[in-house]
Amino acid sequence: MTGATLFTRLAARDRALFVRCLVDPSASRARRAAWTVITHLGGVWCSILAAVAPLVVGGPVADAARQTLGTLVLSHLVVQLVKRTVSRPRPSNVLECATLVVEPDKFSFPSGHSAAAMAVAFGFATAFPDLAVPLIGLAFLVGASRVFLGVHYPGDVVVGQIIALLTGVAVRAL
Repeated sequence: MTGATLFTRLAARDRALFVRCLVDPSASRARRAAWTVITHLGGVWCSILAAVAPLVVGGPVADAARQTLGTLVLSHLVVQLVKRTVSRPRPSNVLECATLVVEPDKFSFPSGHSAAAMAVAFGFATAFPDLAVPLIGLAFLVGASRVFLGVHYPGDVVVGQIIALLTGVAVRAL
């Protein structure tokens, strides 16, 4: 199997999974609102605030916040480089589906919200292992919300999260 064939098959499976996960625009207002709140936790303001606010506390929390902020910034740079290089259109432009939140830009791959949420979660989870399960769980929910709300394919989310994890490991090693 050639690389192009493999990529084509993966893209087709990604689209099929996306269609199965998409929240119907006629879903209850509460369901749509819940996923919207969760998705905004991976947005720029929430992720920066989560990484910067603990700096004022000092001590181990501030140390974790500095590593988290480094992970967040570096993973964002990688995501934007890949996003502009690959230029994968968002599902709404390919499948003509409704999105339930505003798309931040026209490119889908990889998911910046998913990367941001995972970068913050990983940064604090490595410093405070007792919080790892809820933090990583919340980061996974942010990623899922991006698919459910129609702005990313599942593969976009997974790659965004992998970028954040690899960046976090690299920052931690430094």
